[in-house]
Amino acid sequence: MQFPESWLREFCNPPLSTQALADTLTMAGMEVEELRPVAPPFSNVVVGEVLEVVRHPNADRLNVCQVKVGPETVLSIVCGAANVAPGIKVPCAMVGAKLPPAEEGGAPFEIKLGKLRGVESQGMLCSAKELKLSDESSGLLILGDDALVGNSIRDHLRLDDTLFTLKLTPNLGHCLSVFGIARELSALTGAPLTVPPTPRVPVSQDDRLPVQVRAGDLCGRFSGRIVKNVDTKAKTPAWMVDRLARCGQRSVTALVDISNYVMFEAGQPSHIFDLDKIHGGLEVRWGRADESLKLLNGNTVGLDPKTGVIADDRAVESLAGIMGGDATSVSDDTRNVYVEAAFWWPASVAGRARKYNFSTDASHRYERGVDPARTVASVERVTQLILDICGGEACPVDDQAVNVPSAKPVVLRVARASKVIGMPVTQAQCADVFARLGLQAIETAPGVLAVTPPTWRFDIQIEEDLIEEVVRVIGFDKLPDTPPNAPVTARALTETRRSVHAVRHALAGRDYFETINFSFVEERTEHELAGNLDPIRVLNPIASPLSVMRSTLFGSLVSVLRFNLARKASRVRLFEVGRVFRRDASVAATLTTVAGISQPLRVAGLAYGPADTTQWTHKDRTVDFFDVKGDIEALLAPRVATFEAAEHPALHPGRSARIVIDGQEAGFVGELHPRWRQGYELPGAPVLFELDANLLTQREVPQAVPVQRQQSAWRDIAVIAGEQVTHSALIDTILSADRALVKSARLFDIYKPTAASADMAAGERSLAVRLELLDDTTTLTDERIDVVVAAVLDALKTRLGARLRG
Repeated sequence: MQFPESWLREFCNPPLSTQALADTLTMAGMEVEELRPVAPPFSNVVVGEVLEVVRHPNADRLNVCQVKVGPETVLSIVCGAANVAPGIKVPCAMVGAKLPPAEEGGAPFEIKLGKLRGVESQGMLCSAKELKLSDESSGLLILGDDALVGNSIRDHLRLDDTLFTLKLTPNLGHCLSVFGIARELSALTGAPLTVPPTPRVPVSQDDRLPVQVRAGDLCGRFSGRIVKNVDTKAKTPAWMVDRLARCGQRSVTALVDISNYVMFEAGQPSHIFDLDKIHGGLEVRWGRADESLKLLNGNTVGLDPKTGVIADDRAVESLAGIMGGDATSVSDDTRNVYVEAAFWWPASVAGRARKYNFSTDASHRYERGVDPARTVASVERVTQLILDICGGEACPVDDQAVNVPSAKPVVLRVARASKVIGMPVTQAQCADVFARLGLQAIETAPGVLAVTPPTWRFDIQIEEDLIEEVVRVIGFDKLPDTPPNAPVTARALTETRRSVHAVRHALAGRDYFETINFSFVEERTEHELAGNLDPIRVLNPIASPLSVMRSTLFGSLVSVLRFNLARKASRVRLFEVGRVFRRDASVAATLTTVAGISQPLRVAGLAYGPADTTQWTHKDRTVDFFDVKGDIEALLAPRVATFEAAEHPALHPGRSARIVIDGQEAGFVGELHPRWRQGYELPGAPVLFELDANLLTQREVPQAVPVQRQQSAWRDIAVIAGEQVTHSALIDTILSADRALVKSARLFDIYKPTAASADMAAGERSLAVRLELLDDTTTLTDERIDVVVAAVLDALKTRLGARLRG
């Protein structure tokens, strides 16, 4: 909700500064999201009247203008605007004026006495864009005839004003108008409230349009009247155009502007039909499955029995409470109109506009509840403005109250209010608050008030709603700083577990930056990066690219990588801790789970670009699988994971592995598949990993190990084995040969000849391994070492078919 401060102060003008006024509204629940001046600072710009325009002697596109800026002051100004003409009034920047800078943060533009093509110019005629009053401009800003020559343009256009932008919660539908906010402000500050004028216009004709309300659960009250002989070509007054613009509404035509103005003023939407395009009378009812309607926005929508409509004898003419139809829209040829204002039940409008993928100011208000008592007053106000601006002859108002909501009293117990608020309040304080808010309160027992909400309040239904009203009017700042009495008991993790935050810190220590993404992703990423052809769909996605729930974090990380690459980032390290969503029939519904859907927590990371920042000690190289493998091993330490060759839909089939911890699959690591690197337009392939957060947070309790008393013995062996022999199989076989003496084995060299050799056949390679041998009770002799090495070679030959290299 956006509006100018000056309009609000016309209804309620408390002795508060702009910032204090904003703070008062925010503390009462109407959060002021932004305060913005109507116009940037500029000075010495006045109303000027162009007296004479002659062609510049030395330039085809310039004119020399005589401009009156005071009773006896006429300036000669060179101007190149196409719409300059004698008799118009425009903003004139005098010599010495300082205009807003062309670019944000720049220096003000100062007007100086100068010459243009040999002709002296004593100022500058300004456009709205040059004064930063508009982003676009087709020429000079032409002012109305009522502008007084010589007056400051800031005073004439009321530019010393502030635009308020309020972020209103759904329960504050009664604040979706300037008067509604003023009503709340009056209750908060005690300042007098000025009610908008609602005079009864004189009736000069007696025509009526037959209207039948056939659905009381759709429309509770329907008011309307005919206005004849209207000049629809009349120009909207500048003051109305200005106010609508400051509410974020573009001027359309006089009739549309009048309807919008009354809506912003008092909160009641209305609609104006072209009377001559209505066939017979109007019927308010629910739609039918075989009906359709072309709307004012050009869209044609299909209707159903859950959508309210206004129809004539031939077809549907309007979506009830949402938008009018194109067939009965007013145009320049319109002469007679029908003005309608109604009360539509919130439940009958809620969700209907979103169903058709759009929203309107009217539906936004009707969904939250509009005062049913103001329909006739709104018709009168719209009619008055039509007669004042467009002329015409009014007919009597036809008002049908079919099913108006009846206010039900809500009981407030003062003692309970004190307990919930956290400070003592009296019955007199509560009664005063309700009186200021327009709520009728009657004492039914000592300390008990029966409060009847007014017609404009749809949010007061239970006792807690009344308690909220009491505390927000008294002031949240009046609440005492009282510490809680409840005991605070820390829930410490066992030594065998670490928190997810500790995992975050560990990844940050490895040079990864955390990112937080939506749990919704594009369906394409689920198909390609997760191999999930049947993802869980979002019924009402906030955007088309966020239409399904993710079953892997890879898609989110790739999207963030693309975002960074578009901003010229060359080295990217990212991680995310988040849930994924998968179908699982074994999951039952509980307080924290949804039946049929598994929601495990995952930790995923991505590395892209150089392995390290540029430095002189070594050459740059691109991060690879083994760099990220080392990060994972450091993250898991002291637990040891094994990496097994495996395939994943998102990863390169020859450069990816399954991560196994204590026999359980913990996740995957690997380079992005070349197909997806090309599909997502990445210059290089990132390395990704994803781990089960539950396994990642488990850890072993440290145990003391005595310092070894004997020295280790080291032996290097080189064996020839087939290419199918994996690293894990090689090491496991060596360690199993003699677990008492073989403490470790590390592969340090792989050799494969480029051509056939005498000692190696095709498909074989040489693997060099360093063995660490240790007996902590006695010194190893060469004889014992030779026996262990022989046992290792025998195990390699028996289990893997490997032989000692000669």
